[in-house]
Amino acid sequence: MQREPNLTNAALMARRQAAIARGVGQSHEVFIAKGENAEIWDVEGKRYIDFAGGIAVLNTGHRHPAVIEAVKAQLDLYTHTCFQVLAYEPYVELAERINALAPGDFAKKTLFLSTGAEAVENAVKIARAYTKRSGVIAFTSGYHGRTLLTLGLTGKVAPYKIGFGPFPAEVFHAQFPNALHGVSVDDAMASIELVFKNDIEASRVAAIIIEPVQGEGGFNVAPPEFLQRLRALCDQHGIVLIADEIQTGAGRTGTWFAIEQSGVASDLITMAKSMAGGFPIAAVVGRAEVMDAPAPGGLGGTYAGSPIACAAALAVLDVFEQENLLERSRNLGQHLHARLNAMAAKQPCIAEVRGLGAMVAIELCRHGDVHQPDADLTKRIVQEATRRGLVLLSCGTYGNVIRILVPLTAADALVNEGLDILEASLVAALAI
Repeated sequence: MQREPNLTNAALMARRQAAIARGVGQSHEVFIAKGENAEIWDVEGKRYIDFAGGIAVLNTGHRHPAVIEAVKAQLDLYTHTCFQVLAYEPYVELAERINALAPGDFAKKTLFLSTGAEAVENAVKIARAYTKRSGVIAFTSGYHGRTLLTLGLTGKVAPYKIGFGPFPAEVFHAQFPNALHGVSVDDAMASIELVFKNDIEASRVAAIIIEPVQGEGGFNVAPPEFLQRLRALCDQHGIVLIADEIQTGAGRTGTWFAIEQSGVASDLITMAKSMAGGFPIAAVVGRAEVMDAPAPGGLGGTYAGSPIACAAALAVLDVFEQENLLERSRNLGQHLHARLNAMAAKQPCIAEVRGLGAMVAIELCRHGDVHQPDADLTKRIVQEATRRGLVLLSCGTYGNVIRILVPLTAADALVNEGLDILEASLVAALAI
């Protein structure tokens, strides 16, 4: 392998644009050279504070020592067999531990995969096999992945769905509750009933899938009342309730799964992202009788639940216990809310501070009017923060939300340094 000496971000961007498909986006024109916990150094030696966490993948930070040690130990044993050919104990142990963590007073089973989209696809397959039905209801502003089925479920067109249709049939969208924008829990429930009246009868709906906190959609939190009423509706009609916890899972919201905080047990849960500290693995966990509906051979994948990723995920579970990261997530979330609410008190452009646990965001608007989303200001803040050494991500249906996904292992001083940069970047962006 040949690498240029004295690499620069600009030179690498030029190579990237020549070699890599245009459709692969990039938020920042920065190339990483090293990551450590919640800090990054680029190829030019500049330091950044990481408030993006690889899009919610690094709850335990970059290269957590326990995760790296577990992966190195696994590399010395074996790296691949395909679990469906020759099985291995780490897959079984990880399934046992995930089953024990999932909410619900019933027997559970788990399936491991490689990506979040793959987990969602398989959850829908499992629900269809169990119910012998085909319809699926998702929600506006939801995000579920980039495959054709998961794009069909996703409730946001740009940039994800443009030019890729048609999408799979019998996927319908109901409203997600959003008090800031005038959508009540009653409105959202009524929109599901409208789907039953206008699009597909309830008796042909296999599943309703929902993010307890919408990720790409803008960190909109599903009210506990809504999740409870969804559970009752699914029970009434024999519909499988799927909680998409790809972004919320692995402790980001202060409980291992966000849905725990509503008192609801969904039938299936999908997870991925932070569950292995940066190594690719995903899961579907749920009621044993639902999980067992597909016939042998109906589920799996060549790399699904790889030994290396299983070892990393087991280490992540240990780190959460040993470092008390669920409590850390709750405390960090309180601190983020306090700091961001203090900013909002001074800046009318912040329409709302919201989130659950350490999954926190601010929504930005023009002239203090929540009905005028300010995507331009959002972009300027993100760009200015990058210039000042802070990595941020935007999100939201209108691109006017800044989300914070700093590793839970980040020290308070580092978090405060990042928040100081965010505030300074906001002030600077407003002055442009």
